[in-house]
Amino acid sequence: MTPSFTIFSYFCRMMKQAIVLGASSGMGQKVSRKLLDEGWRVGVAARRIDVLNELAEAFPGRVEVMQIDVMTDEAPQRLLELIDRMGGIDLYFHASGIGKQNMQLDEEIERQTVMTNALGFTRMVDTVFAYMSEHGGGHIAVISSIAGTKGLGAAPSYSATKAYQNTYIQALEQQAHMRKLPIRFTDIRPGFVDTPLLGDGKKYPLLMDVDKVVKEILQAVNKQKHVRIIDWRYRLLVPLWRMIPNGLWRRLKISN
Repeated sequence: MTPSFTIFSYFCRMMKQAIVLGASSGMGQKVSRKLLDEGWRVGVAARRIDVLNELAEAFPGRVEVMQIDVMTDEAPQRLLELIDRMGGIDLYFHASGIGKQNMQLDEEIERQTVMTNALGFTRMVDTVFAYMSEHGGGHIAVISSIAGTKGLGAAPSYSATKAYQNTYIQALEQQAHMRKLPIRFTDIRPGFVDTPLLGDGKKYPLLMDVDKVVKEILQAVNKQKHVRIIDWRYRLLVPLWRMIPNGLWRRLKISN
């Protein structure tokens, strides 16, 4: 190891360090760039790495790229390899997820959604939780959704897996407190955001601009909010949504 590399590594570690999983598009990509603009050193990971390589070229020396598919068995080890290349981690931001309306209950859509949003999510978050529990703590932030508030007939696996994510993060936060671990959590619950995930030609109500959403996401992370519903319109809507009796809810037609 040369002295110049030692000095470079030291100054890199002095920066705040984040890993964004699901950084190739949508909110994950926008969050990655915003963190870089704010002076963070960022590890970016996704199945597709062409966009990630472009980000590394735009911010030389401050971006580490790793190809990770959360549906594969080697995903946890690849995440640990990325953390090792970063030399540690202060923030883990989980933006990997899929969701589609599926009134016909297409088996492949439901399977991929559960594999990505439930199993893949659990693998990645647990890997980071275990690492942080042994290396001085950190902050875990995840993009879930207000879709986890109630079961949605138009998107069964999506709403169910988002409810799973909400509950899982709450459980890990309680466990961290029980074990006296300095690990913080932020569960980010947006509504409909104008990203490629909604590029199915359907019309969505209260559609939000992705740049405004990312700004509010980072405010929530910086303020270490436990749960953040985005934006104010959804913060008014969700409590009312929860109050709808189940007998009435099951009769509602919620689709596009």
